[in-house]
Amino acid sequence: MIAVLKFPGTNGDYDVLRALELAGLRGEIVWYKDYRPGAYDAVVLAGGFSYGDRLRAGAVAAATKAVEHVREGAERGVPVLGICNGFQILVEAGLLPGALIPNDPPGFISRWIPIRVVDNETPFTLLYQRGEVVYMPVAHAEGRYIPEGSPRAVFKYVENPNGSVDDIAGVARGNVLGLMPHPERAVDPRISRNGVGGLKLWLSLKEWLRR
Repeated sequence: MIAVLKFPGTNGDYDVLRALELAGLRGEIVWYKDYRPGAYDAVVLAGGFSYGDRLRAGAVAAATKAVEHVREGAERGVPVLGICNGFQILVEAGLLPGALIPNDPPGFISRWIPIRVVDNETPFTLLYQRGEVVYMPVAHAEGRYIPEGSPRAVFKYVENPNGSVDDIAGVARGNVLGLMPHPERAVDPRISRNGVGGLKLWLSLKEWLRR
């Protein structure tokens, strides 16, 4: 069972649930106050505007007991994925390195973009080819990634929309992955005219859990 963690302001939870279903995975939306460690095979922090982006995007959610439980699970090897605001939460909590700051140029962006897979050795990228280019949508105002040290880049923008250093779109630390593009919105050919570049991410998780 995959936990799709929901905070006040989260709005991508049902999209993630649908993506899990299309990949043949079982998921459930879990209100952050009800999340308990040890009960799930993986955790997804969905996109949205947790706590209305108060202070900074993801900052308030990062200080919750739920995220502390996520940290404990990650340390035991549970795969953790943060998408957009979920990525911001993981960075704010220190589960991933660096910082996410307002876009350059400033403003909210919402469009489909090509991204390149540069690391296919995470639980979420096993089925991609290294160097493979896929399309996913972005929708954020604070997605400019500023690295700390030498982060493990997993996805890079082919066309950098927000000024992220070294074109980084997603980073990993061990079994924890965060990315700004939305793989859950690129899974269904019936509604996605730009392909299903996100589907392999969920199928990769399925394969990793099977192994």
